[in-house]
Amino acid sequence: MTWQWEYVPDGGTVAAGAPPEFIAEVEKMADELVRGAETLYLHGPGYQGLDEGAKHAFVAGGFFVYMVTPRSELVTIWQITPDPLS
Repeated sequence: MTWQWEYVPDGGTVAAGAPPEFIAEVEKMADELVRGAETLYLHGPGYQGLDEGAKHAFVAGGFFVYMVTPRSELVTIWQITPDPLS
């Protein structure tokens, strides 16, 4: 298995109505989160600790809510929130 990220339940639902530039920033940060998780959890499927829980990441144009699940080698994005003033 290799690390990846995905929208939950799906990209069409999570990113509905968000500006394309903002979605690009979210996806760029998601790629960085995956690279960081690969480094932090070298043996992801064998991880025995607790998951970190939901976190917020701020990017140009807003923020998003994500979670890292080491045993599944997965970063999930649950919600993206564009800044209405951007």
